[in-house]
Amino acid sequence: MEEEKRTVRAVERALDVLLCFAAKNEWSLTEIAAHTGLHKSTVHRLLATLEERGFVNRDDASERYRLGLRVLELSANLSREDDLSVVLLPHMEKLRDELGETVSLYVRDRGERVRIQAVQSAQIIRRVAAVGVRLPLSAGASSKVLLAFADESVRDAVMSDPSWPGTIDNSKFIEQLAAIRSLGYATSSEEREPGAASVAAPIFNRTGKLVAALAVSGPVNRLTPEVMQQYAPAVVEAARRMGTLLG
Repeated sequence: MEEEKRTVRAVERALDVLLCFAAKNEWSLTEIAAHTGLHKSTVHRLLATLEERGFVNRDDASERYRLGLRVLELSANLSREDDLSVVLLPHMEKLRDELGETVSLYVRDRGERVRIQAVQSAQIIRRVAAVGVRLPLSAGASSKVLLAFADESVRDAVMSDPSWPGTIDNSKFIEQLAAIRSLGYATSSEEREPGAASVAAPIFNRTGKLVAALAVSGPVNRLTPEVMQQYAPAVVEAARRMGTLLG
């Protein structure tokens, strides 16, 4: 039993090392150790194994590490039919062209939301959305959509997790989620990020399962409450059309 625990922990540590590369593409051994909280000797052994298997490459001159080609081999075998970021991209671009603002696609991963696709606005002053960013589910239009339309058991699990902010009045938050379900969309203004506003709607697949949140975001001086209310029907309709593509 103890050996099994050590093996699982080793896998967790190796994954922690690989996940560093979601933040930036190049790391030194010392930086990875500081970021993960692991001893340098442990990180060195993990990197040596990952390098041997082709998951990372080490530059001998700079002694820094990058992702290896084996990661591309894995990503090449993702099912494109089920890859929301690929299937829905043309429809996101159409919505961006229609409304002139940045369009993002979010999915829930346990207690966070992850931006898996983004189409940037062409305007000079715009909301820049980086793909791969993880954000809390406690704030923002997309977060509230992902909770409002999720199963009650999911909401309970997220809101009872120790990471859930203790400053939130849960009863009022649940009332807000109920109002969002009635409207069919959510809006937020400077709720998570100063100067930014967003309107978001849920995407359901053909079986009625919530799969993602579609969001249009931009600066608050353009996305006023009145403008977001005007944009909401277009966002909801785009989300509905996208859902018909998903099995």
